[in-house]
Amino acid sequence: MLKLDGLSVFYDGIHALQGVSLEVPDGKIVTLIGANGAGKSTTLKAIVGLVKPASGSITWNGERLDGRPTKEIVSRGIALVPEGRRVFPNLTVDENLVLGAYARRDRAEVRRDRERILDLFPRLRERLRQHAGTLSGGEQQMLAVGRGLMSRPRVFMLDEPSLGLAPLVVRMIFDIVREINRSGTTVLLVEQNARAALDIADYGYVIETGAIAFHGTGASLLDDDRVRRAYLGEV
Repeated sequence: MLKLDGLSVFYDGIHALQGVSLEVPDGKIVTLIGANGAGKSTTLKAIVGLVKPASGSITWNGERLDGRPTKEIVSRGIALVPEGRRVFPNLTVDENLVLGAYARRDRAEVRRDRERILDLFPRLRERLRQHAGTLSGGEQQMLAVGRGLMSRPRVFMLDEPSLGLAPLVVRMIFDIVREINRSGTTVLLVEQNARAALDIADYGYVIETGAIAFHGTGASLLDDDRVRRAYLGEV
């Protein structure tokens, strides 16, 4: 289990996280929803060591992660697909995928994982020699997800994977997230598309101005009047 306990983070001079506590059980999909600037992305960055907590703890299966370098956290099986895709535009699709496995030494398994990811995203197989910067937004998101999977994560974190994508591509991305989870990978999903995220989540947390406001199963939050008014556009 990935667990945050009383996590506080000051980020760019702002008290971005204020005592955040949440749990991501093994094998589950957990989503974190909230408005822009609420602290969603900062939470993920803290988990992978990109920002340092001022207080609180981050543990995975009882082992402290806070204070460890990002490379070590990734090598232990925690991967982040960042907001905005962040593919390497001047490298090919294949080169981007290979970079996702930079910390691995099991070359034969890396080749097998590459094939599995190309089966998952047939569009990428068609564009293996194409520069990533020439791909459409949806294709770049597929590549970002595929690159993250190349590290063979046990906990897979995605930051706004549906941002700026057409509805058909959004549905495809969420179907892929389900498939990734069915294969045994734990998923922590940050999303502004609250309905889509809660629809696939086993459990969800709502963050407001750096603090967890309420939480519950995905189904119960979809039925919660506070969520419906604030995040689903219902009155």
